[in-house]
Amino acid sequence: MRALEIYAGPTARSMLEQHGLLPEHIRTIAAAAGGPKGLLLGPLDRFLFGQWLVRSEHPIDLVGASIGAWRMATACLDDAKAGFLRLEYDYIHQHYALERGQKRPTAQFVSDTFGKNLSAFFTGHIHEVLDNPRYRLHMVTSRGRHVLKTEHPLRTPLGYMGAFLTNAIHRKSMGMWLDRVVFSAAGGERGGARSAMNMAPLPFATGDYPTRQVALNAGNFKQALQASCSIPFVLRSVPDIPGAPRGAYWDGGITDYHLHLNYAAKARNNTRPAIVLYPHFQRSVVPSWLDKGLKWRHRSTPFLDNMILLAPNPEWVKTLPNRKLPDRNDFIHYGSDLNARVKAWTTAVSASQQLADQFAQWLEKPDLGSVKLL
Repeated sequence: MRALEIYAGPTARSMLEQHGLLPEHIRTIAAAAGGPKGLLLGPLDRFLFGQWLVRSEHPIDLVGASIGAWRMATACLDDAKAGFLRLEYDYIHQHYALERGQKRPTAQFVSDTFGKNLSAFFTGHIHEVLDNPRYRLHMVTSRGRHVLKTEHPLRTPLGYMGAFLTNAIHRKSMGMWLDRVVFSAAGGERGGARSAMNMAPLPFATGDYPTRQVALNAGNFKQALQASCSIPFVLRSVPDIPGAPRGAYWDGGITDYHLHLNYAAKARNNTRPAIVLYPHFQRSVVPSWLDKGLKWRHRSTPFLDNMILLAPNPEWVKTLPNRKLPDRNDFIHYGSDLNARVKAWTTAVSASQQLADQFAQWLEKPDLGSVKLL
């Protein structure tokens, strides 16, 4: 059974037929929100950033939300391979001990613990991320507006209910409640002069949803990354990030769950192949976290025409522990049995080495007959 499935939009498919797939064709890499599901992509990340992309030297935009933002920030480290291995270990072994009588940890406790872990992970290395000579990081967050501008035990649930209802009618209408704020690094030669306002242009058009772009710098990096990972009601929002519009900042997956962004619009003027490579944990690219139950929004659109998506075969997924990908429900399923959860997640991640191996084999002997339409 093959573990990996490869999908391509029509433009990307045409590029494959004419040019094959070389590292220099990749102009953007996307990394979705999805919590523990993203663990399955660790071996692919290590192969892409540690072995394949190093054969080229051109700049690449890295776009991530939630765990995807953490993964893409890790890709910008000087020793990305070691960083990915540490991310994998830290994420698998995270544990939030419950006090007597508690059914789940408080959002404040989870935020405090997670923030300390992120700080320990990146302290002393933030300059590597911001000044990476070829990777330009873009971290997606969701900023609350109006009733969601500050977190409140009553107003926040009501605000998210309003966001859900308006999103079901029209995705752009959700912008009355939440806007997309992207924190972008400048990239460029290490040690070169730069302004705190420098930032790389976004690798996607923003007419689809209310969007703001903010310069990512040493003064707001940790807050922006934590905000991108702050699932509502599970973690606290991050308020008033320096350099950004005032408001409560939550998980980037709220507005952009799987980063279904208009990449194609920015690629149309390129005279050379401009592929968006997307290591993902499923075939569908769902626009918003609030769209998970809206199946009609799970289809591909022209936004993704120049995308190549790598995803696990659903039948192969059934061979993993519990016949599924790791997910947040495992925290409840395993409860206080940390060792059992660690074993299940470690087994799944070890098995996912097949995804990286099979992609490497496909690159050596590309078979267009195995590439499916996205």
